[in-house]
Amino acid sequence: MLQPSPSLSPGRHAFAALIVSNLFLALGPWMVRLADVGPVAAGFWRLALAMPLLLLFASRGAKGRIRPEWGMIALILLSGLFFAADLAAWHEGILRTKLANATLFGNSSSFLFALYGFVLARTLPRRMQVAAFGLAVVGTALMLGSSYQLSPRNFTGDLLAILAGFFYFLYLVVIDRARARLAPMPVLALATTAGALPMLVLALLLGEPVMPRDWTPLILLSLGSQVIGQGLLVYAMGHLSPVVVGIALLTQPAVTALIGWFAYDERLSASDVAGALLICAALVLIRLPDRVTRGL
Repeated sequence: MLQPSPSLSPGRHAFAALIVSNLFLALGPWMVRLADVGPVAAGFWRLALAMPLLLLFASRGAKGRIRPEWGMIALILLSGLFFAADLAAWHEGILRTKLANATLFGNSSSFLFALYGFVLARTLPRRMQVAAFGLAVVGTALMLGSSYQLSPRNFTGDLLAILAGFFYFLYLVVIDRARARLAPMPVLALATTAGALPMLVLALLLGEPVMPRDWTPLILLSLGSQVIGQGLLVYAMGHLSPVVVGIALLTQPAVTALIGWFAYDERLSASDVAGALLICAALVLIRLPDRVTRGL
């Protein structure tokens, strides 16, 4: 049952939860490549295997029955459809381009979500935020310039990842609105439930293999990316501004680039390392104004 969200004063561990969530989310593309089902089917299992746990957490966290706000429930269900579209496009793109490319383009939502934060606050960014945003842009450009390879194979995967980033931005906007009113687990449980069935239908329509022979990658994908990764992300979004969340999402390409290097010999260049360091610096700067107040 839905419950009101706690106060939006800064959570003591919100920023740490945000960073940890992105570390777990960055492992997702690797698990998609290891899965022996189709990419959309992998997205279905990510949601379906997580559903029982998330619904259990949501029900155990409820402290009492309240009258549901059906408009808010409908909005969260819509976010689940956006998330399903994001996963379908992104997972397909992961198999058609480099891991670093897929994660960089898939997280193009980071910049859109940060800009959404400024629009939402109806204010211009502070100097420290401008500096952090600038470092994040330069760092991402350095990583993208090094990892991107112009080829028909990568081009299709990159376009799919860009499309996924747009759907993920819509998902984040709806979740951000929902977290202003509701606790994290009910929000995530509803969104996950709404996205599972459309992904199964799409996987079957595409003729993908759905039943795995090896469940290990799918279980790790579901627990790591959906339960832990999305769970911590949705929690953090109730305490941190969209600007902070948006920039923090850019840690995923850096981590995924490392995985691509070690697992698939997709080697890192000096500009990859420099870009990752600039993104880390941006995370430090964006937190300086927000240590006492929530900020935007």
